[in-house]
Amino acid sequence: MIAEKRERGLVIIPTYDERENIQRVVRGIFDQALPLDILVVDDASPDGTASLVESMMTDEGRLHLLRRSGKMGLGSAYRDGMRWALAREYEYIFEMDADLSHDPKYLPSLLFELKEFDVVLGSRYVQGVNVVNWPLGRLLLSWFANLYSRVVTGLPVADSTSGFKGFRRRVLDKIDFERVRSDGYSFQIEMVFRAWKLGFRVKEISITFVERRSGISKMSKGVIWEAVWMVWYLRIMSMFRLL
Repeated sequence: MIAEKRERGLVIIPTYDERENIQRVVRGIFDQALPLDILVVDDASPDGTASLVESMMTDEGRLHLLRRSGKMGLGSAYRDGMRWALAREYEYIFEMDADLSHDPKYLPSLLFELKEFDVVLGSRYVQGVNVVNWPLGRLLLSWFANLYSRVVTGLPVADSTSGFKGFRRRVLDKIDFERVRSDGYSFQIEMVFRAWKLGFRVKEISITFVERRSGISKMSKGVIWEAVWMVWYLRIMSMFRLL
């Protein structure tokens, strides 16, 4: 059983009030006809997202659900999902949003590149700016946040805050999740930075990001400020080889 799963992949999708979107996301992933399972990590969504996923699981054996007791943060959800994946010997582990901003059509390209690279990012900025339906202020904030992260940390990627990415199993085996500090969107920066500092090969592929079609964005001022100080924490800790 383990030997069969080592060449399979898992897409981790954190959810909080994503009932309107989750069916289309799951269907879009399975429509790619790839050797991928899906794990939905739900933070006790009041809108019944988890119950809907459970009903879908009766017809789809590759769909799984990890229920959590409350809203504990994006980074925490991904860490729990990654532990779940490592315990079940998946070789390729993907991160993906539930709000339809990440198009499943890019999964074949991410998986293809993971045959050669260790971390592959779905990048909004590696070939110009590929974002649809964002107000100018949000776009500028995102673009400058990535520039700021790149300048402070030296991380040689255009879109370190991307939430659409894939890891080889060996990368997550080497990262000590107990030392990962981020809970918000800076989790994306921290995971790529730690992988890069460990010597793993990082690749970006161009994607088009489309603003969520329904539901409410989880972005907040607290999430932004966490990212502001986190990049300095990563740089200082790496200078003293304490990561």
